Amino acid sequence: MRIFRASALASVIFGAALTFGAVPAGAQTAVDAAQAMASAMDGAGGGISSADQVAALEAAAAAGDPMALWQLGLMYESGEGVAQDKAKAFGYFAEIADQHADTAPKGIEADIVAHSFVKMGEYYKDGLPEAGIAKDGDYSIKLLLHAASYFGDADAQYMIGNLYLDANELGDNPLQSARWLSLAARKGHAPAQARLGDILFNGDGGLAANPVEGLMWLTVASRRATGTTDAEWIDQLLNADMSIATPEQRKQAVEMADSLGTRFGGL
Repeated sequence: MRIFRASALASVIFGAALTFGAVPAGAQTAVDAAQAMASAMDGAGGGISSADQVAALEAAAAAGDPMALWQLGLMYESGEGVAQDKAKAFGYFAEIADQHADTAPKGIEADIVAHSFVKMGEYYKDGLPEAGIAKDGDYSIKLLLHAASYFGDADAQYMIGNLYLDANELGDNPLQSARWLSLAARKGHAPAQARLGDILFNGDGGLAANPVEGLMWLTVASRRATGTTDAEWIDQLLNADMSIATPEQRKQAVEMADSLGTRFGGL
């Protein structure tokens, strides 16, 4: 049996386009490219050991390759293929954010950088003692705001929208929440669509109720979330609001959802 060492595997990985300048055909984002890279690694040959795979990624990460840094961060965060080590994961995500904070927001690599800011924001929210990271809610929000505003990251926009619904975070401000949630919702983010829909259906504070538009977003969200971990709570919101809507409101909302759904994969 042929044995591939780290140097040989590195060639396989770079052939799968670890660098931003050579994204695989069909990859729309750097995350897509990283997934293609992982698939290439999985199919690179039965003689390649897990240790060699990690060594090759570490060699690429040491050279500053963001996709390798991202892949290692995810592996150490989840413990997939390596011993779980969230301090190491944080270090990889932090390196991406530190080195690429001013990456062009519409570039092919922007999603990995934005996601790294989101990851860091999550770590600072709760703190990570093993990495010497103290809990810092204010800094967490700054990191999320950078991902949400500069990069336009939908996950970050959703998180900011939720923070504007919490009096202990950014304040109970449904209007600001709806603005951020709307940005993510229009990118096809199902949880944001659901939260926005519920706010619009019921109205809150200075935000006037719009039951039809609210039910429309909830319907789109429910369809998009089918088979995901978000499906249950989204369906609960939809069913609760549908139960008190009028038949005409329900009919109009479904028609709007059918029309809008073509923008999100023909839902």
